[in-house]
Formats: sequence, C-alpha cells, structure tokens
Amino acid sequence: MCRWFAYISPIEPCLLSDVLITPANSISKQCSEHYLPGLLPHDSEKDLDDSSDALLKMRNSLLNMDGLGIAWYTPAATSYIKHIDGPRPALYKSQSPPINDFNFRSLCENTETYCVFAHIRASSGSVVTQVNSHPFVFGRHVFMHNGVISSFSKIRRDMADLVSFDAYCNIFGSTDSEHSAALYITNLTQHGGKDSWQKTYSLEDMLKAMIKTVIQIMELQKKKAGAARTPNSLNFCTTDGSKMVAIRFRNHATQQPPSLYWSEFAGRTLNGKFPGNPDSKDLVNKDAILGEDEKIGKHTIIASEPTTYDEKEWNLINRNCALIVDENGIETEVPIEYDSELDARDPAVDGKE
Repeated sequence: MCRWFAYISPIEPCLLSDVLITPANSISKQCSEHYLPGLLPHDSEKDLDDSSDALLKMRNSLLNMDGLGIAWYTPAATSYIKHIDGPRPALYKSQSPPINDFNFRSLCENTETYCVFAHIRASSGSVVTQVNSHPFVFGRHVFMHNGVISSFSKIRRDMADLVSFDAYCNIFGSTDSEHSAALYITNLTQHGGKDSWQKTYSLEDMLKAMIKTVIQIMELQKKKAGAARTPNSLNFCTTDGSKMVAIRFRNHATQQPPSLYWSEFAGRTLNGKFPGNPDSKDLVNKDAILGEDEKIGKHTIIASEPTTYDEKEWNLINRNCALIVDENGIETEVPIEYDSELDARDPAVDGKE
C-alpha cells in the first residue's frame, strides 16, 4: 500500500530533506520499513507475519517501490507572471524509489517550503511510469491518494463522464487516483475551466467536494456491481498551499481504512535549525534539549506513518473521518457522513465466500 506525507504551516518553512529524508522513519525509509502505533507494534517482525488481520498484513507487507512524487509550494512565479498571485506547486516525479534517486536528494537538500506533499507508490495494477506517480496538480491545487478504488475498470468510463472537459484533459496517466483527483477538482470548481483552478476556495467547499467525490465513486459501484461490490480504501489529501483536507475512509461496516496520522509537534524534531538529535527514539526529555524559546512555529504534518518514534507526538485519525487544517493552522477532525447502504463487503476478509 502506498505511503504519503504532507506538511503545512502558516509561519514556519521546512527544508525538504528535514522532513522527507532525515527523520528516523522518513517517507524515504517507508519503502520497506513500517511503523504503525495503535495498529502494529514496532520492532516486532513476527507481529505482521502472524497477524490475524488480513488487511493489515496485506497493506504493510508490500514494498513501495513503484514511483516517487513531491509537490512543494513556491512563490517564484508571482515575480514573473502577472496573473499569478500567491504560491504555486512545483512538481517532481520519478518512477524510481527515493533511495535510488540522486536528483530527489539534491532537490530536497536545497529547497524550503511552507507546504509539501510527498508520495511513494505501490502499484495496484497500473503501469509503473512517471505520470502515474502522485501527487496530481490542477493549477494551485494538489491531490494524492493512498488506497484503491475497487473494480475501477468497471466504473472508469462513468467516472470520466462526471469529470469536466479541462480536468479530463489534465489526466495524463491511467490510475484510479488521478481520476479521483480530476473528479475532485470538478466538484470543487463546479465544472469550471482551468482559470477556476487558480482560485482558492473555502475549507468547507474543499471538504464538501472531497466527500462528494467519495460518494459519487460508491454510487457508481453500487450501480455497476450491486451487492457484489467490494469496499474501497480512500485516504485522500488535498491542499491549495494554505489549507489542507485529508480523509481516512473505507466503506465497510467494521474494517479499518489504511493508516493515517497527524501531528502538530513532530516538527520540533524534524527541523534542522535546532541542535542535538531529538529524533532519537531513545531520547526522553526533548523539551529540555530544545528549550521553550527554541520550539518551532505552528505546523501540521499528516502522514501514512509517523516519521518520528515518539508516539506522544502523533494522533491516529479516526476511521471514516476527515482532518481539516485552516489558514491559521488550526486542525479539526470531523466525521464523514454518508448513506450506510453504500457500504460494501470484502469476501476474502469477511470469510463469507
């Protein structure tokens, strides 16, 4: 199962290498190593092998080696292009994992930003190529996904019919995730063209468009597959550079979605401006080392896995909930409301077939 990482702050930029490479469990290391507090104990290899949770075992035994992508916001274009106001996303994609990508490391060591998305991919069947790597960019809006739309091939054409012409033309790959991104931007902009992609929208509109996208996917599956449909794993995340919406979702009565955590404190241990090595899992009193006057500014990190080994710094987002982050960096977790008739079942896990 894929892994992703998001950082946003209204006041404190981060060096990309400090959040994507250096941390003890950075996304660069999550190609083959996993840390899931509250779901899977750390440093217990047999726990995954012997787990009775088939979903947990399947998701976390895979290698995330099928592509890399990062999108970070930069104000550079505002000085050169008249109609650009505010930061815009720069995009880097590769079909190689980060551990083998020299350009990725060099870029991260020399770039800072107030907002960044990073994603490592485990393909669910579509071809391994740069265009299929996340994130996906529509103007000033960025979108990424961890999970899978079940029976995507059966609803792909119907999804495309719901997507605006400009958004459809912006689909360069073949993944269910990119089609979801196009459907989201269509819902957000009310079928507007590319000019509408440059606008900002309220946090309420962003969440509403995200939930509408999820419901449309499930409605199409119910129409095409009926009772035979299986559940989706839809951990979506989107940002316009100043606000962020992430959801942890699976349309099943009891099963957990893929892991998703958030933190407003881990940045203290990730920012290289501060002395010492407070990311060590053996270091207990981090606050004493950093000092009250050295704590970094307000920020939010949302990630498939914690990037530091201090469980107190991280919160597991509840099942079928959204985490929204406003322009001031205030986080709010809200439940996702939908018709339970859209729930599906997983015969392999439920043991019903």
